[in-house]
Amino acid sequence: MSDEIRDQLPEDLNAADFAGAYEFPDNSRRRIPGYIYAALALAAAAVWATKDRDASVIVNDGALLGAGILGFAALMSFASGWRMTVDEKEALVRATASVGFVTGHASAQQVWRGLRSRPTWRIFCYSAEEPPLQRGLVMVDAVDGRVVEVLVEANPDASPNGGATAK
Repeated sequence: MSDEIRDQLPEDLNAADFAGAYEFPDNSRRRIPGYIYAALALAAAAVWATKDRDASVIVNDGALLGAGILGFAALMSFASGWRMTVDEKEALVRATASVGFVTGHASAQQVWRGLRSRPTWRIFCYSAEEPPLQRGLVMVDAVDGRVVEVLVEANPDASPNGGATAK
């Protein structure tokens, strides 16, 4: 059926039809639903506080529970709405400086750390030799740009006895 409703990614998140440099959306967009949750929580609490709960079958203590759940969701949205100041290109530069070898192929992936979902770039890179003799995994904080963790090891595909060392 051609009339079926299908879910689609928003235009700015659909990378399949995009040619060129892709820009990751900023995590601070999480604050937008936070404002909506907060407004709904305030409305539910106001309805609960102003209605006679003994005379109403519609407004009861569930409205207060809903206000609490929506308030918690709003707090989590605000707490995890970090503004990213480091993009993937700058994270690649910082990762290259951290691994201690000249980098050839590399890739960046955005991940989140901790309860407040702090955005972090996970950079996987290989040395520039052909075939690469070393590889590294670097975690770069997307908020303040500090290198969180570095793991460098010999490329097991290039040498028979490679071992990992953490910096």
